[in-house]
Amino acid sequence: MADKKGKFVIKPFRPNVPMDSTQAEKTWQALQEAIHEIHNHNASTLSFEELYRNAYNLVLHKHGELLYKGVNDTVKNHLKVVANAIAQATDDLLLQELSAHWQDHKITMIMIRDILMYLDRTFVVQTRKTPVYDLGLVLFRDEIARHAKIKDRLSQRLLQLILKERQNELIDRSLLKSTLSMLVDVGVHSRTVYEEDFEILFLEQTATFYRQESQQYISQNTTPDYLKKAEQRLKEEASRVQHYLDASTETKLKDIVEKELISNHAKTLVEMENSGCIAMFRDNKIEDLARMYNLFSRVPATLTEMRDALSAYVKEIGKALVTDQEKLKDPVLYVQGLLELKDKYDTIVCESFKNDKQFQKTLKEAFEFFINLDTRTAQFLSLYLDDLLKKGLKGLSEEDQESKLDKMIMLFRFLQDKDIFENYYKQHLAKRLLSGKSTSDDAERTMIAKLKTECGYQFTSKLEGMFTDMKLSAETMTAFKNFSKGKVTGGVELSLNILTTGFWPTQSVPPCKLPAEVGNMCESFKNYYLGTHTGRRITWQTNMGTADIKCTFNTGRHELNVSTYQMCVLMMFNTVDRITVRELVQTCQIPDADLKRHLMSLIVPKFRVLNKEPKGKDINDEDVLSVNLEFASKLFRVKIPLVHVKETAVESFDVPEPVEEDRRHLIEAAIVRIMKSRKTLEHNNLVAEVTKQLTARFAPNPAIIKKRIESLIEREYLERSKTDRRVYNYLA
Repeated sequence: MADKKGKFVIKPFRPNVPMDSTQAEKTWQALQEAIHEIHNHNASTLSFEELYRNAYNLVLHKHGELLYKGVNDTVKNHLKVVANAIAQATDDLLLQELSAHWQDHKITMIMIRDILMYLDRTFVVQTRKTPVYDLGLVLFRDEIARHAKIKDRLSQRLLQLILKERQNELIDRSLLKSTLSMLVDVGVHSRTVYEEDFEILFLEQTATFYRQESQQYISQNTTPDYLKKAEQRLKEEASRVQHYLDASTETKLKDIVEKELISNHAKTLVEMENSGCIAMFRDNKIEDLARMYNLFSRVPATLTEMRDALSAYVKEIGKALVTDQEKLKDPVLYVQGLLELKDKYDTIVCESFKNDKQFQKTLKEAFEFFINLDTRTAQFLSLYLDDLLKKGLKGLSEEDQESKLDKMIMLFRFLQDKDIFENYYKQHLAKRLLSGKSTSDDAERTMIAKLKTECGYQFTSKLEGMFTDMKLSAETMTAFKNFSKGKVTGGVELSLNILTTGFWPTQSVPPCKLPAEVGNMCESFKNYYLGTHTGRRITWQTNMGTADIKCTFNTGRHELNVSTYQMCVLMMFNTVDRITVRELVQTCQIPDADLKRHLMSLIVPKFRVLNKEPKGKDINDEDVLSVNLEFASKLFRVKIPLVHVKETAVESFDVPEPVEEDRRHLIEAAIVRIMKSRKTLEHNNLVAEVTKQLTARFAPNPAIIKKRIESLIEREYLERSKTDRRVYNYLA
């Protein structure tokens, strides 16, 4: 027992007698024998605790160098014997022998490392030598992996096996993995051995293999077949990395295979006759295009070839479509062709090219190119919408209607001449509203809302004004009918639309002379309207109206729905039996061309309300007209259609005069606005600024801009600089 005041103290063992060299050598011999036993697979007979203590004592008594050098020499000598055995193996068994001895070596080195743990912790650290296990790896590298009779054979055998696998032969992948892992491990924290003894040669062989295979395959197969082969090869190489190659090889291998299979042949694949991109676009090969896109995406630079092919082909077929004389005869067919083309390539970009932004941009630019080759496209889009809103949307759900209008807006976005479209759309909308032929007001308002979103309030303000006028007209007519109750109307029931000048595309046509009964009612309305609204003026647009008149024939009574001009003509026969065309012109004051067109509808065989002498298709001033009392129809109410004058398209590159005039005003307004804020500006800069401001509505011609600048200089809004004639100054 220790004293209560004392403590137990355990002090480290300190030998009093140092170990001499003889004793150290003897201790080492015991350790060397143990290492031999380990190499001979007799480790179970050894006491690792005793061996550890022997190694510990050697290091503790400053014999670490003896121990370290002894281990180095012993392992090296053992590996020399192993190397000779491996060198004698045939090529077919080389990897098996090497792999077996490598696994054995790793196990033995772990045992030796455990015995010499104290050596690693002290002597190796102090002298900065290679740790024992790593020393074993270095020795295996030098004595076996890089043995004169093994190194080259090893590299060649590895390459031969991989080549066999590429040629669809089965190989032992686990054997390759073990061997390649050995090359990585013996590099000791470095992949130098793996790279120098295998990877460099492997990558060279890979490049050569795929260069030859791709050249041969592409010369004998179609683009889709080649793409499938390339896709398969890339998967195979990825599998090799996963199963036996070192991860560091993946990027290098991928780059080489992609270069040989994709980069070097991208242009050929895209342009290959009868199976390249153009054939795939033409035949709608969604899956093949998707495969090409996925493969080319691995080498982003090659996607340019695909985009260029898409652009060139879409421009080509688009140009053919907009110059097709048959389609130009039918605006609806023309626009349907554009929509089908857009749908087809939208699907390709979406499903094959994963909605790639660059491909979307390419497609947009291609459509902009050919759609704007012909100014008639703007008119045709409006005509198509006119047909759509009159009958094309009937029976469709709200979602389908929205979809069709959205597709039209998509085409509208490509237009540069949006002002030409606006001009025609306004005319067509006016006709639909005044004739009541629109499918639905909701669809009309939806379309205007979409145009407003695209182009702003200014673009649609007049269109919205038309709807406002129609609503106010209905309210005004209700009020007028209440006002007229009990008054003599002469059997005439009047219904009017009051149109605001500026909103509607009305023509300045002199009003015809209306029959007295109708004229009296119109005068009555005029007095009423001007009495309830101050500061307004009414101009009658008799060329735009319709009338329902009751007629008595020998076959019975009918109600005829006719134009205002036709009503004036027919009511003349209440007082006369026969009249010449010349007399009609003088009496009714209807423009000659309009009168003859409206008369034509009354003398056609199907609706022959009037007889003409002499008979014939042409109408001359001296022709005599009379009522066809034998007119017959199964219907009581008969609509007399005007002889259809199909709306003719403007010539390509022609701009309607109203649009031309609006453009002049817009260009001048933009010039003044810019110069007012900038005060002084050089000519090219001014042209660029004006173009930028007006691009949303149309693409102004620099020559026209120059003319408007000259006009503004003449009117003293601008002046040329006295020092530089290409510079303009703003005059306040």
